[in-house]
Amino acid sequence: MAGATNATAPTLISSVQRALRLLEAAGAHPDGAPAKLLARAAGIPLPTAYHLLRTLTHGDYLRRQNGVYALGNAIERLVSGGSLQNRRSTLEESLAHWRDAIGVPVYFAVYREGEIDIVAVSDTPYAPAVAEWADFRETGHAHALGQCLLAQLDESARRDHLDRHPVQPVTPHTVRDRGALLERLASRGSMAPVVERQEYALGTVCAAIPITTGPVVATMAISLPLHQEARLLPAVEQLRNGIGGLLGSLAFSISI
Repeated sequence: MAGATNATAPTLISSVQRALRLLEAAGAHPDGAPAKLLARAAGIPLPTAYHLLRTLTHGDYLRRQNGVYALGNAIERLVSGGSLQNRRSTLEESLAHWRDAIGVPVYFAVYREGEIDIVAVSDTPYAPAVAEWADFRETGHAHALGQCLLAQLDESARRDHLDRHPVQPVTPHTVRDRGALLERLASRGSMAPVVERQEYALGTVCAAIPITTGPVVATMAISLPLHQEARLLPAVEQLRNGIGGLLGSLAFSISI
């Protein structure tokens, strides 16, 4: 049995290598190429090439039309997936930069399809992030991230959100009711920083700044223990001053 396994492995590897060579050959012909040309370019016998081409076409890695083969949708998804991973890596690296530069946990969130989405958090054991002890999506009225996102919405979207996620106490310091929250958001302005003190988590203060990238509603935030509250405003101001250069490098997208 072991001998059969060892004999099969090189065959499978060879098949994968041949399939990849066919894909490389197809990629060199954006308008498509016939099987004979692809087989010749890949250095593969034509009967073997036909078998692999059928398999690759079935998996949508290639598409066959009018007798020629071109790269399929599965390849495009792989490429776009890599692009998405690159964007996510860039985001995480940027958050880590500000985490280390300021010495605080840094958060990035977007408002997506009617909900608050915490996309990424960067912290350390010495500066831990706030634990999500109550669902961030349902308690947007209580934390700086949520308040900052809600402040950027138009009145209709903001009221719709609060209809689905009503204002309710999270701590003794949480905004007391819907009317008080709407008044606070209206007086603050959509692009002003948001500061909240112990409204989501006792012993914690947070600040968030709005991120403007076309139609995307986004925010970055920081948090600190209550006894370090004096650092909060200087820290968020440092983040806001550096955000201009950050936007160009991150190219924030709602698809992250």
